[in-house]
Parts: sequence; C-alpha cells; structure tokens
Amino acid sequence: MKLQEKTEVPDELYPLPTRKLGQRRRDLAPEISAAFDAFSQRVFADGALSAKTKQIIAVAVAHVTQCPYCIRGHTRGALRTGASEAEVMEAIWVAAEMRAGGSYAHSILAIDEMDQARAATEHQPAAVADGQHP
Repeated sequence: MKLQEKTEVPDELYPLPTRKLGQRRRDLAPEISAAFDAFSQRVFADGALSAKTKQIIAVAVAHVTQCPYCIRGHTRGALRTGASEAEVMEAIWVAAEMRAGGSYAHSILAIDEMDQARAATEHQPAAVADGQHP
C-alpha cells in the first residue's frame, strides 16, 4: 500500500495554516497573541528538560489531543532539535498507550456503577426490580 502524497489541497475541516490566516489571528487579538507567543517560546526553551525532550513530549500530547497542526509543528520542532524519527515514533506509541490506558483505567467506573445498580436492584422488592410499580 502506497502512502498518499502530501497535497496542498485544503482540508474542509482543517484549512492550511497560511501566513494570511496567522496574521488575521494576530490582528484580532494582538496583545494576547504576543503573550501566547512569548509563553510558547519560554515553555519550549531549554530548562530542566531540554528543548528536544519538550518537543518530543509535545508530539505525544498532540496525538492525544488530536490536533493536526500541533502534530505537524511539533514533529518538525522535535526533528529540528535533534530528535530521531525513532524517538518521535516511540513517543507517539506512548501517547497511544496512554489514550488506550485511560479507557482501560476508567473501566472501573463502569464496573462500579454496574455493581451499584445490581446491589440496588437486589435490595428492592421483586416488582420494583422488574420495572413495575409496587
């Protein structure tokens, strides 16, 4: 199976991130936009974690949040800061496990609710348990 070639045809749900759209976003809220840019620059700068590690984390988080712009941008950022393709892919697998793991972990909520419903039914008269009014 051959992967599709990258096209420049805009997706109806996710338009191509053009300079014009980016400028429009900045023009609509310039102070907030500038603050967000400064925040992003500081967050992704070297600190206790390297910029490379932060970008790899961002790739994983982008997959969990399912933001296509973030996936592309942070994948480029991870590669630019020295991450290997294998590191990026491994981070994506961590994200996949965490997303699936959340469903697995939260299954105890459904199990607990089923147990509570069963217990409530077991303690009611038979007519009420069958959905009939006493």
